[in-house]
Amino acid sequence: MAISSIAADGSLRKFNRASVELLSSMRFAIALLTIISIASVIGTVIKQGEPYNNYVNQFGPLWAEIFNGLSLFAVYTAWWFLLILAFLVVSVSFCVLRNAPKMLVDIKAWKDHVQEGGLRALHHHFEFPIQSSHQNSAEQIAKRLAKDGYAVKTLIAEDHSKVVAKKGAANKWGYIFAHSAIVLICLGGLLDGDLFTKGQIWFGGKSVLPPSTQGMLIADIPNNHKLSAANPSYRANIFVPEGQVSTTALLNATNGSIIQELPFSVALKKFHVEYYSTGMPKLFMSEVVIKDLDTGKETEAKIKVNEPLIHRGVAIYQSSFEDGGSKLKLRAYPMHGPANSVKSSFIINGEVGQSTVLKSSDGTSYTLEFTGFRPTNVENISNASGQVDARGVAKKSDDQGLAKTLNDRLGSGAKTSKPTELRNVGPSVQYKLRDAAGQAREYSNYMQPLSIDGMPMFLLGVRESSAQEFRYLRIPADSNLSLNEWLALRSLLQDAGARQRAVQRFANAIGQQPGFSGSPQMITQLKESGSRSIELFAGATKFAADQAKEAGITPGGFAALGGFIDKAVPEAEQQKAAEVVLKVLNGVIWELWQEARSQLGLPPAKNNEESQRYIQAATSALSDVNFYPAPLSFQLDDFTEVKASVFQVTKSPGKNMVYLGCLFLVLGIFAMFYLPERRIWVRSLANGNNLFAMSTSRKTLDFEKEFQKYQKDFK
Repeated sequence: MAISSIAADGSLRKFNRASVELLSSMRFAIALLTIISIASVIGTVIKQGEPYNNYVNQFGPLWAEIFNGLSLFAVYTAWWFLLILAFLVVSVSFCVLRNAPKMLVDIKAWKDHVQEGGLRALHHHFEFPIQSSHQNSAEQIAKRLAKDGYAVKTLIAEDHSKVVAKKGAANKWGYIFAHSAIVLICLGGLLDGDLFTKGQIWFGGKSVLPPSTQGMLIADIPNNHKLSAANPSYRANIFVPEGQVSTTALLNATNGSIIQELPFSVALKKFHVEYYSTGMPKLFMSEVVIKDLDTGKETEAKIKVNEPLIHRGVAIYQSSFEDGGSKLKLRAYPMHGPANSVKSSFIINGEVGQSTVLKSSDGTSYTLEFTGFRPTNVENISNASGQVDARGVAKKSDDQGLAKTLNDRLGSGAKTSKPTELRNVGPSVQYKLRDAAGQAREYSNYMQPLSIDGMPMFLLGVRESSAQEFRYLRIPADSNLSLNEWLALRSLLQDAGARQRAVQRFANAIGQQPGFSGSPQMITQLKESGSRSIELFAGATKFAADQAKEAGITPGGFAALGGFIDKAVPEAEQQKAAEVVLKVLNGVIWELWQEARSQLGLPPAKNNEESQRYIQAATSALSDVNFYPAPLSFQLDDFTEVKASVFQVTKSPGKNMVYLGCLFLVLGIFAMFYLPERRIWVRSLANGNNLFAMSTSRKTLDFEKEFQKYQKDFK
């Protein structure tokens, strides 16, 4: 029993000794630093703290699940990262505790016990003759070294003398400071990170609030989802609309959020934003009232970007600004079907963050969700052509065999290589239209028309999810900068009688042109061609309907014309046929436009370049609208803006520790690199010479020059 107990104690001591050796090993610390560096690179490449759905859209379900399991979406708060950081603190602390005492002793030591053999073992040594007695020589050498900035100690005996000098002893302090700095910075990082929050979740019964319950009132949220105001460290966000008060902040996590209670309330009196001439924001500033919840004392303050307010150890930063529930007035226009879009329009009132239920004429119900409002939008506008970087809803599709002429007419926006110019293009509204099955698309519509290719265009944006870019339907604005003429034209295009009247007027206009010598049969053929073109374009033929059913789009547009040409015309003649069809189509739509203007009480349009550009853009928009996936479009008619400030509140007990660590790191690196330790020994020998030896902690050119100078002077 005694022997086995002694063996067990010996094994335990051996294990403890090996553990201390490992933890205090510089290699182990460097390995940990390497792992932390790699993890930090991952945390830099992958955006941290985003909602999980964003990562699913970016990486796909499989890799998103794998990355989430490895906590790569929150690297700096992952348990393994904190564990590695803790081991690094322990390892570097052991290094300092193990080596610092020896270094402190070494700083004070003169090392005057080194014998002749040890001095000759140094690479930098030489002998030189003693000119007088060894005592006088030692005193002269000591004075010379003291003049050069060395601390000198002289040892004189009857038969020999020794001079010992040293300088740069602070080099050893550099090691101590640099390694202590790593410990302080890591400890400060641990304190200022999510360590306390994680600890309360792991051991304190707290839990993250799931996204499905985040719409709850603060008062209704259970306490297990709230952190008390005594939480020693946190970094959270506060959303405060104008005229409202908040006493809680939100800590975001990948799988939800958690409520952080504050020891004070923040009331936003007024939010100010100033802009440059380009429309880019220049200054954010919030006028706030801070009320201490313990004493009731109120403090008025202004918070600007990079100018935080410190209250009770909590720093309040101006982070950003958002919409605080602006009141919106939208006008809804039917985008499909035979209804008169101008007369059938109606007003919808809403508030950002709210929703309302709509029902279409066929009984289908939709939910309109008001998701955002922007009073200013800064876009890249080309100086030369006024194009914006927007991609049209309609897509060019070569697989349908459209002739190049038809492709050139599709209304998709194109990126421009011309120089860009930042310009504020006015307000926009963002909303979602959700069907009965719960599927939703997101829309973004500008209130005012934008100048594209020198023409005012309304941009109606749509995307399937937030991971995609908006695609834009471009509709030309009329002379009154409204949609009325285009909407009336779209309604007439869906009216069979109006289409035939336009065909008749088009044929009559051609027949009445000066110099026209066509026969009645040619007029009849022209009517047939015009009727076929407009019927295909309007999607009123069986061919167009069948073709659209296969493609899953609304029938009509250039796609229907292109498909018909591909099927009915030999390939060698398709280009010529496309040009003829387009000319006929333009003529018929021109007549429809005249009727639309008449219905609106406007005079007939003049046949000039401006009118031709309008009708071409309107025709492209009539084709593109077949790809617009909503029965209604909502245009911003009026608004009452309500601003909101987003503040970041931080409580950082480790901040001063990090600052001290940074100071130590600078001092340590300076001492190690710019204050090399140097020692000199001069010992008298029995042969009448002095032995000069010199050593340094870092061999540099300056050291070599200094040694050569002593060698030259003393010899």
